[in-house]
Amino acid sequence: MTIFTRIINGDIPSYKVAESERCYAFLDINPLVKGHTLVIPKLPEPEADYIFDLDDELLADLMVFAKKVAAGIKKATGCKRVGVAVLGMEVNHVHIHLVPLNSEKDMLFTNPKLQLSANEMAEIANSIAQAIDPV
Repeated sequence: MTIFTRIINGDIPSYKVAESERCYAFLDINPLVKGHTLVIPKLPEPEADYIFDLDDELLADLMVFAKKVAAGIKKATGCKRVGVAVLGMEVNHVHIHLVPLNSEKDMLFTNPKLQLSANEMAEIANSIAQAIDPV
């Protein structure tokens, strides 16, 4: 069981910004910028770790869910765009990175990660959650 499945199950706390029947979005605890969010599918075991191994219906649900979350991130952060990356190398569970962008440099995964307080993380998660249209 991956750390992401444990987050979905509530075994590990997260800064949730949105949830649907099949997807879950929460703040990355090592963000590139404020508002960096991970979007994951709720998967049966064994979890898929490659996005293109998902069945078409779940892949479509995940992308539509990510689109709604991205709109909330843009509204809450005031960024110019929301970048999308699917790397899948850090955790063996499909996940999409949504990163608020004001320049392309904001999306460099080699950049130093932000160290934000629990209060800052909770505030960011709440502002994004409030900015998302119902999923």
